[in-house]
Amino acid sequence: MQWEKLISYKRLGQENRNPERHDDRSQFKRDYDRLIFSAPFRRMQNKTQVFPLPGSIFVHNRLTHSLEVASVGMSLGNDVANLLIQQRPELSQSLLPHIGTIVSTACLAHDMGNPPFGHSGEKAIQAFFTEGEGSYLKEKLSSEFWSDITHFEGNANAFRLLTHRFLGRRDGGFVMTYSTLASIVKYPYASLVANKKGKFGFFNSEKHIYERIAHELGIKKISKEKEPLQYSRHPLVYLVEAADDICYEIMDIEDSHKLKILSFDETANMLLEFFTDEEKRHILQRIIDEGITDENEKVIYFRACVIGKLENECVKTFVENEDNILNGTFNGSLIDHISTPLNRAYKHCTDISKRKIYNSRPVLDVELSGYKIIETLMSNLIEAAVHPEKFHSQQLINRFSSQYDIRSELLEERIMAVIDYISGMTDVYALDIYQKINGISLPIV
Repeated sequence: MQWEKLISYKRLGQENRNPERHDDRSQFKRDYDRLIFSAPFRRMQNKTQVFPLPGSIFVHNRLTHSLEVASVGMSLGNDVANLLIQQRPELSQSLLPHIGTIVSTACLAHDMGNPPFGHSGEKAIQAFFTEGEGSYLKEKLSSEFWSDITHFEGNANAFRLLTHRFLGRRDGGFVMTYSTLASIVKYPYASLVANKKGKFGFFNSEKHIYERIAHELGIKKISKEKEPLQYSRHPLVYLVEAADDICYEIMDIEDSHKLKILSFDETANMLLEFFTDEEKRHILQRIIDEGITDENEKVIYFRACVIGKLENECVKTFVENEDNILNGTFNGSLIDHISTPLNRAYKHCTDISKRKIYNSRPVLDVELSGYKIIETLMSNLIEAAVHPEKFHSQQLINRFSSQYDIRSELLEERIMAVIDYISGMTDVYALDIYQKINGISLPIV
């Protein structure tokens, strides 16, 4: 793969048009602005990241998480671009200097396809078909579509959201640049070859779009003819993934301290583990010099130092492994390949998070409630999609806006319309519809 091809201004749905020049923004900055001002992006403020949406203590939601990931992604992209151009000055004449904006935009979009209630929402959609009421539908659906919905994945759904025409645009989706779209596809293969975790990058309905993008950008194809589609990653995916890895792990620890799931000593020890003894002394001395006495503020300071160190290490790892990344032979994430002491500290944080954070009562409670809500919505709305002739089905179908293909003659398109509708809901809206369907609440005029 070559940087000169990988970074392109070509825009989905406007392939035969010259890039518009209304102002001094780059094409990639226009992508960024379109996301920031979009309704799907704004709805993430009411979607669970890990912890229940805040009461008196503010913790991260999908929106604040995405903004922080985008900030780290911008730094990663800019630093990588500067180092690569130092090594090969001729790249300064390409579009490589823009990769900070591309990575940052992809970071904004990376969670846009996630349904309400975090990962439990994903699991509820999958389980409805694999072990719930929807299992009987397998005989009515194609193997490719069945594989897509039983492995339903937020990353693939984000690609669908950004490229599909159900948003009412004639050109298709957000009309984003090819490079931005390719940078969000963390698992660039079809659901039929999903790994053990069930991850994949695009639904069968958008497969042809990814093929077109990959061909244009020169992304390396792995699969052979007649095999399920599989590609190497676009190199910038590694930077998007690193920004996400850094933020969700470290920010979850900060939130856990605020919620008193972790004590100050536990939190401080975990974060300071990323530094040598000499670095620790400097950090602790700076805290004294700056007069920081509040424990929450100390944790924020430690967290900032950790993010900075991990960002620098991931940049170094990317540049050192550039050849393997461009050849499609780099395995794992950038975090997997950082120096041993830092990797050990990161894995320690991961282990603690699994034991104490993701299995804590607040997290389990929202997952249990969220799972039941999504399960109920799926049951009622899929029934309406399968049997639209019924009176109650028509009542439910009439709730859908015209952007969803719920009235299609094709069963698969109607089922996908239900999944599009549910996955686009906020937590509060999903709860509201759940209560109305079950007769728990009535609208107040």
